Amino acid sequence: MASLKVAFVVAVLYMVVVSAHMAHARINCGRVAVAVSPCLGYLRRGGRPQARCCNGVRNLHALAKTTVDRRTACNCLKTFARGLGRGVNANNAVALPRKCRVNIPYKISISTNCNTIR
Repeated sequence: MASLKVAFVVAVLYMVVVSAHMAHARINCGRVAVAVSPCLGYLRRGGRPQARCCNGVRNLHALAKTTVDRRTACNCLKTFARGLGRGVNANNAVALPRKCRVNIPYKISISTNCNTIR
């Protein structure tokens, strides 16, 4: 009976810790995908990004207030870029923040080490 109580307390503490972490995380890969999906045309062909694309980049940047959020966004972007393979022009990805007039504190590239982002 005592071990059942201990297991219950541990389970409750785990749920509290996980829910607290999730409450602070503003960014997830679904949100990143929604933000950058209007950018696919620009990422593939270049030119000028659409207003919807830049709005998504700005919104994503505004949401990424913490180090965890910025690292999550970075890792999601890398995952998407790998998934699209050769369909994305790496130079267009690097230039996207500048073209949208957003100062992102890391380079959008599959070679970026997201763990170094603060």
